[in-house]
Amino acid sequence: MKRRAAICVLPFLLTACAGEQSVLDPAGRDAQVLSDLFWVMLAGAVVLWLFVNGLIFYVTRIAPRPLGRRAAEALIIGGGVVFPTIVLGALLIYALSEMPNQRASGEGLEVRVMAHQYWWRVEYWPDGASEPVISANEIRLPTGQRSEITLNAERVIHSFWIPALGGKTDLIPGRQTRMSLEPVRAGQFRGQCAEFCGESHAYMAFGAVTMPPEEFAAWLEAEAAPAKPPEGNEATRGAALFLSEGCGACHAVRGTAASGAVGPDLTHLASRRTLAAGILPMEKAALRDWVSDPARFKPGVEMPGFDHLTDAELEALASYLMGLT
Repeated sequence: MKRRAAICVLPFLLTACAGEQSVLDPAGRDAQVLSDLFWVMLAGAVVLWLFVNGLIFYVTRIAPRPLGRRAAEALIIGGGVVFPTIVLGALLIYALSEMPNQRASGEGLEVRVMAHQYWWRVEYWPDGASEPVISANEIRLPTGQRSEITLNAERVIHSFWIPALGGKTDLIPGRQTRMSLEPVRAGQFRGQCAEFCGESHAYMAFGAVTMPPEEFAAWLEAEAAPAKPPEGNEATRGAALFLSEGCGACHAVRGTAASGAVGPDLTHLASRRTLAAGILPMEKAALRDWVSDPARFKPGVEMPGFDHLTDAELEALASYLMGLT
């Protein structure tokens, strides 16, 4: 009966080994190093556990008999001190030998990330660029290249983590930290703040997209362009509402009068995979609900709700925002 239960449960456990936020399904060179480290550490722990517990089982169950002082000391010192020290020492040396790989410098592209409560400002600085390409709540990186990631935070400590691409690095207010990532497989992944940063910490995620270099270059060129003008009467009304309701005081939409820097840059909002730092799908209905009452989805968010707008006005505003591709 127990064996049948274990067989039934095993497939569900194995499903956790893959996915867009799994450390056991690496898509980056750094994540592969950490995955290898995990399996080596696990193997060492299993060997140590089997040896020590096997020794205890042998002397208490298989051959229980009085031991002389010399035999008892050899058993305790050899099995309880020497062997664990050798195994743990070997594991420590292996782990330390992998640390320099996690500190490698990036080449070419620099991505600057500023953590806010509870969203991410992202700036792309290609090699030799005089000004950045600004985005928010999504990280895009070219495959086959090691990109430099510089990190900072506005008020409290956050932690930047894309499990499928690499390890965690803290973002500390007033102090610039750094890491680098080298994706080896194109795909879509999920990142997360891994340091408690307030009441909506669990809702501070972000998308991560890795792309072949030529596709990334085309995307970055499109991302640097100004926003497209609204198409259709409803979207045009929404654009006017965006400015008249003061949204441009907090958000920037390049190519328009909106130049705020308090909230995320919305120039190409609808081209992102998710809304509100990874917690909502990028859909018109979700945009409408978010604008009306953001605190319902993200407690403590600084964006005010616009529930005073009529349904028609919210629909027009959402139409305009969905046109920002």
